[in-house]
Amino acid sequence: MVDRAIATLAGRRVAVLTGAGISTDSGIPDYRGQGAPVRTPMTAQQFLADEAARRRYWVGSHLGWNAFSAASPNAGHEALATLESRRIATGVITQNVDGLHLRAGSSRVVELHGTMRRVFCTHCGQVFDRRDIAARVEADNPWISVPANIRLAPDGDVLPESTDGFLVPACTVCGGMLKPDVVFFGEFIPLEKFREAEALVRSSDALLIAGSSLVVNSGIRLVERARRRRIPVVIVNRGETRADARATVKVDAGTSEVLRTLAEALPS
Repeated sequence: MVDRAIATLAGRRVAVLTGAGISTDSGIPDYRGQGAPVRTPMTAQQFLADEAARRRYWVGSHLGWNAFSAASPNAGHEALATLESRRIATGVITQNVDGLHLRAGSSRVVELHGTMRRVFCTHCGQVFDRRDIAARVEADNPWISVPANIRLAPDGDVLPESTDGFLVPACTVCGGMLKPDVVFFGEFIPLEKFREAEALVRSSDALLIAGSSLVVNSGIRLVERARRRRIPVVIVNRGETRADARATVKVDAGTSEVLRTLAEALPS
């Protein structure tokens, strides 16, 4: 199947869509892969309406931040950066919030679901670097400690044992509520972000999907855009996806090895 994928993509300008599966080799688990625990993610409504929910979120997010931010790009991320530098890949649309594509060297990256690198105030709009917020959390909560064996989630979250006494960070400009610059469950992807992703697919001759089961509607909508344009769709993912029946080629395998092979084999 990898040979078929190479033949399908050869000579084409390729838009890439990635999901959590591309980051598993960097130590960040995916949501729905084999062995992934059942999760009930916090919704935007819960975060915005419930002070206790916000406290629980910030404790768990802080506990996972060090491990999440220390993750390094893997061979899959690096292969996509290579494909872009050789002008085979037109860019990467990612459902991930880990920033690993940018760190690997990809320059055109559409972060559909936002990024954990930034935090913003929901009242005045001030933007903060997440590293600065982490330093404030530690200064305000010196008792907090990171457990030795944390169960990290794909968004960097950890289920905390307790939130008692935790001081939630607030905006230093207006005192307003801070929120990570990510799309929570229950929120819509910003329209301008989706349009940017659509434009990337529209300007390409093929769509390569890596490490996504396409359960999130944004991904399946991009597959539909590709199908309407009658351009080939190649899927690389362990296990089934929602678009297997629409794929020109489906490679049921890990992303790191397959993407590295594509980067080596596809002609510039």
